[in-house]
Amino acid sequence: MNSEGVGAVVRTVGIEEELLLVDPESGEARALSTAVLARAEQDAEGESAFEPELHRQQLEFATHPCRDMAEIADAVHRWRAEAGRHAADVGASVAALATSPLPVSPTIGTGERYRWMAERYGLTAQEQLTCGCHVHVSVESDEEGVAVLDRIRGWLPVLLALTANSPFWQGQDTRYASYRSRVWGRWPSAGPVELHGSAERYHQQVKALISTGVLKDEGMVYFDARLSRSYPTVEVRIADVCLDPADTVLLATLTRALVETAAREWRAGAPPQDTEVALVRVASWQAARSGIDDRLIHPRTLRPEPAVDVLRALLAHVRDALEDSGDLKAAQKALAALERRGNGARVQRELLERTGSLRDTVAECVRITGG
Repeated sequence: MNSEGVGAVVRTVGIEEELLLVDPESGEARALSTAVLARAEQDAEGESAFEPELHRQQLEFATHPCRDMAEIADAVHRWRAEAGRHAADVGASVAALATSPLPVSPTIGTGERYRWMAERYGLTAQEQLTCGCHVHVSVESDEEGVAVLDRIRGWLPVLLALTANSPFWQGQDTRYASYRSRVWGRWPSAGPVELHGSAERYHQQVKALISTGVLKDEGMVYFDARLSRSYPTVEVRIADVCLDPADTVLLATLTRALVETAAREWRAGAPPQDTEVALVRVASWQAARSGIDDRLIHPRTLRPEPAVDVLRALLAHVRDALEDSGDLKAAQKALAALERRGNGARVQRELLERTGSLRDTVAECVRITGG
């Protein structure tokens, strides 16, 4: 890959989105994933894009790797629509909500792995009815991947703020934009980590975590960003699932640009910023609390600055990579639209203020999910 971007091979991107299954009348989450997955399997031509999740009120899909963001947009729209169609067949709807706005009693899925998690983690597992969005970006080697992880970690809270879409929990306003991230942080391996320094050290740390017996396996290494155990990718896991599919595409665009920018810095010999884990954690808390409607911790200065300024700092940081992939104008337009409209958390609160009903809020979110 050309470090100047001239003639560079554009990195592939894949998306995993988790969706909430809801009752079309009441808006309450419904434990129907087994039935929905069965319908999807019957309808699939080849391998199904849908997978079960920890709770039966959830459904996940994964796109194929794409190089063009228009392909990502088409895939997200397609699989959200397919999920909605299969859900409708069993009397449900799908909503791209990172938590259920209405009260819910989550139902753990079947299977040995989920039973183990329920027994091992108790109430933490029971309460984890949360929906995220994971972005996979291709890397050339584990060494490049770890170099990327070390150089993007300070910017990940900004991606959380962009995508925050979980203001409600058990029928109450949490005062957070992303309460999902606060619930997710209860897992023992979740959140930001220190600099790794090398692929060897990264793998040693993962091995040490698993050898404690606290985690079942490598799949439970829930870092904000990690090397994928299945693909030659960096997997960025910090984001809420986005209500508007346009924001999913923006997240994918910015994440790929962050990865490319970090890889170029590594090849140029620029060291990563050695921000203490405690400060990255505080930055994530602030992003979860305010989303894009107040202040964020700037990754460079580590001081609170208006969210709009930090968002534009992110865009400036990855500008060269966006230009080289042909995504700059689209990213600028999408970010401006997000600033005007707000992320999912703002939209949900405005819907509740307008309708006075969480049920009606969920119904409108079902409509927005389809784009």
